[in-house]
Amino acid sequence: MSAVLSSSSDINDYEILIRRRGENDYASYCPQLNHMMVGTEHEEVRNMMNEYIEQYIQNLKNS
Repeated sequence: MSAVLSSSSDINDYEILIRRRGENDYASYCPQLNHMMVGTEHEEVRNMMNEYIEQYIQNLKNS
């Protein structure tokens, strides 16, 4: 069963959850998109997920 992804074009409807998984090991997760990213810094994973969400919204608007 696949997850139903958000169809909202409002960036405020998307959450970014960040978890420290060890020394220099972070993960960000967006439940509305069922997507996770990993990196070595808190800001890095937050920025990567924010860009992913912005691109997702842009793709929604273009389709």
